[in-house]
Amino acid sequence: MLQSYSQISGWGKYVPEKRLTNFDLEKMVDTSHEWIVQRTGIEERRVAAKGETGGDMALAASRQALETAGLKPTDLDLIIVATSTPDYFVPALSSTLQAALGATCPAFTVMTGCTGFVYGLVTGHQFIATGAFKRILVVGVELITPFLDWEDRNTCVLFGDGAGAVVLTPSPGPRGVLAFDLGSNGELGHNLILEGGGGANPMSHQMIDNGQHYLKMNGREVFKFATRILPQSTQAVLNNAGMGLDDIDLIIPHQANARIIDLAVRYLKIDPKKVFVNVNKYGNTSAASIPIALVEAIEQGRVKPDDKIALVSFGAGLTWASAVVQWGVAVPPSNGRVAAETVPVEVVAAS
Repeated sequence: MLQSYSQISGWGKYVPEKRLTNFDLEKMVDTSHEWIVQRTGIEERRVAAKGETGGDMALAASRQALETAGLKPTDLDLIIVATSTPDYFVPALSSTLQAALGATCPAFTVMTGCTGFVYGLVTGHQFIATGAFKRILVVGVELITPFLDWEDRNTCVLFGDGAGAVVLTPSPGPRGVLAFDLGSNGELGHNLILEGGGGANPMSHQMIDNGQHYLKMNGREVFKFATRILPQSTQAVLNNAGMGLDDIDLIIPHQANARIIDLAVRYLKIDPKKVFVNVNKYGNTSAASIPIALVEAIEQGRVKPDDKIALVSFGAGLTWASAVVQWGVAVPPSNGRVAAETVPVEVVAAS
């Protein structure tokens, strides 16, 4: 069977202009800058403007990614959007993004919480590896702040809005997703849940009066899960790739909590310089977290051709998703909005 490797050949991100600092939150809820930083490492987060939708953010990030890849929307064979905060239940955000871009390809949405982007990346890789498609847009986007109870300091201090996107294309050599580790433990799903509005608890005055249209989290249980699964999944994906930690040039973990990342770093005995962290600026942007961090790492010159990057995430479900990605394109000496130099697109025989 013919098979191709995938590579990331385009990238882009979008975060809203409005910054909500911890000092701003001190005026809204019983908390303090010191309390938030000590427990999460977060100093500020971005909040979408009134009327700004997840689709708007996804569109901005997608246009950047396509421009970097040197592609037009009509060149795309598939669009995969990862989000748990869609603009509508129906139609899917993937379809509204397709229309806004002017693309003509199929599109679908992945909903696995903060792990959604890595799930989408791995799924896109499969379509390229089998030779089914050649140009795939993968987007992680969350407009999560409207679903927060701004009187609940256990959740409202943690999250922010944003979007990140990449373009996958074939590579004639080992590039892109080299290995992955996916998992779910649904028995723990109740620890991070938005109970209202779905079929199990339809929209009603009582549901709203009960505050069930807001995201709820058992922070203690999610923290315990995350600190266990982040190093476990990192080790699992490295084993699947036949690599060790010394083979990895950069680790980009899900940006949920600096304490979780720090504990994983210490458990794995990783050089902290190998770990990219920007949770202090954006908070937890869920499915947008890893692509935003990836783009920032590129912009800061921390990603070079042939670098091996580990993307490690955990989230609602409770789920986890990790991937080892080998970088395969030259990074422009700019903000990533110019066309990248890619290797020729072709399908090669599997080894």
